[in-house]
Amino acid sequence: MKSLDSLLTEIRVCRACADVLPLGPRPIVQLSPTARILIASQAPGTKVHDSGIPFSDASGDRLREWMRVSAEEFYDERRIAIVPMGLCYPGRLPGSGDAPPRPECAPLWRDRLLAHVPDVRLTLLVGSYAQADALGPGKMTERVMGFRDYLPAIFPLPHPSWRSRHWAARNPWFGADVLPVLRDAVRRALA
Repeated sequence: MKSLDSLLTEIRVCRACADVLPLGPRPIVQLSPTARILIASQAPGTKVHDSGIPFSDASGDRLREWMRVSAEEFYDERRIAIVPMGLCYPGRLPGSGDAPPRPECAPLWRDRLLAHVPDVRLTLLVGSYAQADALGPGKMTERVMGFRDYLPAIFPLPHPSWRSRHWAARNPWFGADVLPVLRDAVRRALA
């Protein structure tokens, strides 16, 4: 197995999808072998692409609020790893939101990255793409509602984009039943 530093160097110069990425490649990942929580997410958005910092946007604010962690805790790679399904911004779909993660990315990098986080206690599957990769086909809302079926190692969550506010309003059980358990699971994993 390559060292983490050499793997990250290889990822930073990846050009596998360069011809189809509207803003060009800029792989974004946060990882350390000591991380206790893994955030398996979708792909960076435009603000994250610009900053180079994972979840440095409104969805990150919402996710940190859901987890009840500070930005300092969230960006401590020794504690929290962030490995999206697609490491670069994939673009937008006409009349919709961001495009799905590039299909080339996860097979190239995901398993190799995850091999470097052996002590993960809790994996947050953020959004339907991460859930499908880890759990196979299924409906995101049903998985989030049945989150207890995946504990203690996995916690499925909706994507924290602006659309999740509308989703949460239609599913008030999320705030009442899911978030308190999520916060407790995060605290236990980080302890």
